[in-house]
Amino acid sequence: MRNMWIIAQREYKHYFVSPIAYVIMFTILVIVGIIFALNIWQASQPIVMYSPYVPDVSIITGPMLFMFIFSIPALTMRLLADEHRTGTLELLLTAPLRDWELVAGKWLGSFLFVLTLIVLSLLYPLILHLLIEPGLDLGVLLTNYLGMILISAALLAIGVGISAMFSNQIAAFFTTLVVLVVLWFLIGAPADILPRLGDFFRYIDLRDRFYNSMAMGVLNLSDIVYPLTLLVLGLFLGTLTIEVRRWQ
Repeated sequence: MRNMWIIAQREYKHYFVSPIAYVIMFTILVIVGIIFALNIWQASQPIVMYSPYVPDVSIITGPMLFMFIFSIPALTMRLLADEHRTGTLELLLTAPLRDWELVAGKWLGSFLFVLTLIVLSLLYPLILHLLIEPGLDLGVLLTNYLGMILISAALLAIGVGISAMFSNQIAAFFTTLVVLVVLWFLIGAPADILPRLGDFFRYIDLRDRFYNSMAMGVLNLSDIVYPLTLLVLGLFLGTLTIEVRRWQ
């Protein structure tokens, strides 16, 4: 565990010496801020024919998760692919370090970075809570942010697992991007085409699970188990790939 934490600290600090991390953080916070401001402006307009529009926390968590799909591949692409490209992976494999500690440490470093971004975004719901009456439903706020944390943790693990398979960062980026787009946008599509398998595809549809459950303040056990399962699978894939490299 100590080795994992050392690697995680190193990777977390590395993000803050890399311009791409600042670009991702700045871009996400600014775009969410613009969406937030537009929703507040819309809610402040006089309503003549329709009931008043009251924004909720989904105007923050929804856009953030959407942008995570496209930014997480950039955050994870170098984690193990770059170690392999530069030859430092071989040095790490000769150290008194377990394969799973290396993979989990890389994942933890990236997760701490994304968690920092999520914590910074709490400024928006705080402002929203002060602006609307009677304020935000704290239960809905918690389930939204818990869902965002669980899903981002799972997607990061998948990214780390794929990064372990490549020595080229660009290849790792695009492979991760394709997998995340399928998981978020496409995997639930067969539910309407194949009625007998509809429940299965809805179960593995991350987007449906978030928007139709956690974003509405509902938290089922499966909403926790499924992202954690993806997380474990991603880390297992990365560990297995590193073990194969060790014996090559």
